Amino acid sequence: MSTGVVVLNFGEPGEPERERVLDYLERIFYANANLEDAETEAEARERARQLAKRRLPGLMEEYEAIGGSPLIEQATAQADMLETALTDRGYDITTYNGMLYTEPLIPDAVAEAHSDGVEKLIGLPIFPLCGPSTNVLALDEMEDAVADLDWDVDVQGITGWHKHPTYNRVRADGIARYLDENGLDPNNEDTAFVFSAHGTPLHYLEEGSRYDIYVEEFCDVIASMLGIEDYYLGYQNHSNRGIPWTEPETEDLVEELDHDRVIVDPVSFLHEQSETLSELDVELEEDAIDEGQELYRVPIPHDDERLGAVFADLVEPIIADFEPEYYQMRQCQCRDKPNTMCLNAPRE
Repeated sequence: MSTGVVVLNFGEPGEPERERVLDYLERIFYANANLEDAETEAEARERARQLAKRRLPGLMEEYEAIGGSPLIEQATAQADMLETALTDRGYDITTYNGMLYTEPLIPDAVAEAHSDGVEKLIGLPIFPLCGPSTNVLALDEMEDAVADLDWDVDVQGITGWHKHPTYNRVRADGIARYLDENGLDPNNEDTAFVFSAHGTPLHYLEEGSRYDIYVEEFCDVIASMLGIEDYYLGYQNHSNRGIPWTEPETEDLVEELDHDRVIVDPVSFLHEQSETLSELDVELEEDAIDEGQELYRVPIPHDDERLGAVFADLVEPIIADFEPEYYQMRQCQCRDKPNTMCLNAPRE
């Protein structure tokens, strides 16, 4: 049986072109229209466009400064890693890239898989820490695209997977290597270690999302693996909508630290993107310099060769047709829909 795996990502414009960035922002704001009151679809779309226009100048500056986002290039390389790993294991498999907010969009990836005649379709979001506006939304959009095609295909989804042991080792090794290369001791009294996670609106947490819990437990584990005695956790929030987000804000947290040097690990990211290359490497570094601090930012291990095996482990039970529980995967609670598995759900 031929299998297609749609590797689901956020997406970002690869070039700092105004219309592409504006379209990207509109898609983001419209997809999260439930965060605000809008009585009609037309009203929601108009609100999304106004928010996008407001955010456009600042984001254009960020993309121009970093030369566009490398996210899609890195995501494509990761999809290739997955396809190679599964092919080496003897499976008939094709991977497809599907982005939430930039081309190739998720419906495009599903249409390509449909055209190829795959008999089983698996969605794998490359967001390790499960959230409603990332993992859950991406899988919902994939299923909607299948329904729009009236395609009778076996659809399976995987949500949260930050507990995969090899993934934890990949992140810990990446931090350890960076500390060694820069002669840094995270336990030095003049040094602060900060995990910086992508923020989320509190609305989602109030509705039952466990994203903050996943972030906190993952940080605890990685710190323990590295022997880091104390650390700080901040969130990179996007406060364009004037709604409450997770706290503390990474920028505010770093400004309040009384340390000579600050080490920052972008704990929830698996690609270099504007949130790392601009928000951390440019904006946060400027703030740190103003406070007389040295800022060290841990690179994302997006090209670690072990990631292919991590992704392959997640989809292999579905392809090989054995019970995912054997790999400690269970029915997802964040996305309580049939055929959605994760590594986060507790034993019943």
